[in-house]
Amino acid sequence: MSLEDRVKATAKNIEGKVQEALGDLSGDPQAQAEGQAKQVEAKIQHTVENIKDEVKKTID
Repeated sequence: MSLEDRVKATAKNIEGKVQEALGDLSGDPQAQAEGQAKQVEAKIQHTVENIKDEVKKTID
């Protein structure tokens, strides 16, 4: 997995956590949901990249 993709996924996860926390503080359920969705996207991206790494290891 490229380091760049991991950094992007990690940044999206952090952004989602911040957005969710701000939604909690402000009582904005839409911001909370959007933050949670970003965290899920980041988790999916990490999983995809981990699978790519495993496939590459198997091929090599």
